[in-house]
Amino acid sequence: MKLKNYLFIPLFIVQGLAIAQTKDAIIENIIKEATENSQLPQLAHELTDLIGPRLVGTPQMKQANDWAVAKYTSWGISARNEKWGEWKGWDRGITHIDMISPRVRSLEGTQLAWSPSTPAKGVTADIIIIPDLADSNAFKAWLPTVKGKFVMVSMMQPTGRPDDNWEQYGTKESVEKMKKERAEMTTAWAQRIRKTGFTSRTLPLALEKAGAAGIISSYWSAGFGVNKIFSASTKKIATVDIALEDYGMLYRLAESGNTPKLKIVAISKDLGVVPNFNTIGEIKGTEKPEEYVMLSAHFDSWDGATGATDNGTGTVTMMEVMRILKKFYPNPKRTILVGHWGSEEQGLNGSRAFVEDHPEIVKNIQVLFNQDNGTGRVVDLSGQGFLNAYDYLGRWLNKVPYEIRKEVKTNFPGNPGGGGSDYASFVAAGAPAFSLSSISWAYGNYTWHTNRDTYDKIVFDDLRSNTIMAAIMTYMASEDPETTSKVKSVLPVSPRTGEPMTWPTPRSPNRRGGLD
Repeated sequence: MKLKNYLFIPLFIVQGLAIAQTKDAIIENIIKEATENSQLPQLAHELTDLIGPRLVGTPQMKQANDWAVAKYTSWGISARNEKWGEWKGWDRGITHIDMISPRVRSLEGTQLAWSPSTPAKGVTADIIIIPDLADSNAFKAWLPTVKGKFVMVSMMQPTGRPDDNWEQYGTKESVEKMKKERAEMTTAWAQRIRKTGFTSRTLPLALEKAGAAGIISSYWSAGFGVNKIFSASTKKIATVDIALEDYGMLYRLAESGNTPKLKIVAISKDLGVVPNFNTIGEIKGTEKPEEYVMLSAHFDSWDGATGATDNGTGTVTMMEVMRILKKFYPNPKRTILVGHWGSEEQGLNGSRAFVEDHPEIVKNIQVLFNQDNGTGRVVDLSGQGFLNAYDYLGRWLNKVPYEIRKEVKTNFPGNPGGGGSDYASFVAAGAPAFSLSSISWAYGNYTWHTNRDTYDKIVFDDLRSNTIMAAIMTYMASEDPETTSKVKSVLPVSPRTGEPMTWPTPRSPNRRGGLD
């Protein structure tokens, strides 16, 4: 017992000294403000609960743009909305899905993004399942039977329990049996769709042309109660996603001959062509105003929920960094910019447009930090293939409190990211841009593009740590007397192709989404 106490005291002192030894009033103020006066919960509430999801082309996306400009203005930070393109405008209304036979039950589900609307009173129809037919000719012969029916186009999952739940409670034999059956079902369903002569994306259009009343899908996200919600491909009839539990029930009823009848009300509005914007905030530099330290986070989201962790968390973190820096570092040496990008989810379009439209900024970027993979604390920092990234990132990271930086695994020089999030748009243009990559918190299963990506999934302690890290590293990058090296490393041989890897090249954005 005495030995444990003896060891504990020096460790406590060392950790305390890690902060005290910074001897930098700005860093100390950043830490104090982020810890004791965090605005993160309020920002997240306003963005996710009040405004809600930010699907490109929707009124909520423009509302978010204007909200961010107003928020920055209230902090004394110059901000603007910068048009970069146009998109198919769409406004989500209510979705209500009821089974009215063989019994009555309201079902969990929602229309997919950009889905056409049902009539105001809804559509009532029986359900049928895509059959397992011999080939595309047999499918063409069957196709007229879909007229006036809702058509189920997704496989019925054999279990709604995630794998970790099976592995915790199931026997080894039952787990292996479940996985084998699921793999066989998945293969068989893919073959079933292939034999129609269509893909999962083109099949709904063929069903629509044949007179189907609506399309019903279910894209399970391998977690309890979680589905991924993406976009519809139909042009005239509604497409809805129904939760695994209810979808399975409908499938089994249809398969057993107890044909379910549904009433679906899925209201939406086609708003025609609407402009799209990036929101840009700026704290002007005093000594090197034409050099830029940049913060980055995409603003848009899918709209199955409220886009809280993809990417509300990255958005409010970067906003909080800007607020704190404006308060305690109002006259930076280099200009500090923040970019809140539109249409990242459809192919990094907003950031690619910024790179294309602002070569004068991109060529003078000292560094860019991007955050976009959930609510977790930052645990990974890669050099993105820049040969000397360790030199400057290592020095700046060393100023971050030990309790935060000890979590971070670094990889230098690393390989350049070709996609995934907006930093890749800048890396392709040769700018030193880096992802502040977070610990998972089951992001891929439970919140990434799902119907459960809501405020209550945010872990604010981790966001506060990320705010401190990003603010300190931004401050250090601005103050650094040296300009960062943009020298690229020689890339290794690809294990997939056996050929030397090449640096990604800039790609033009889609500036007319859903319109051409």
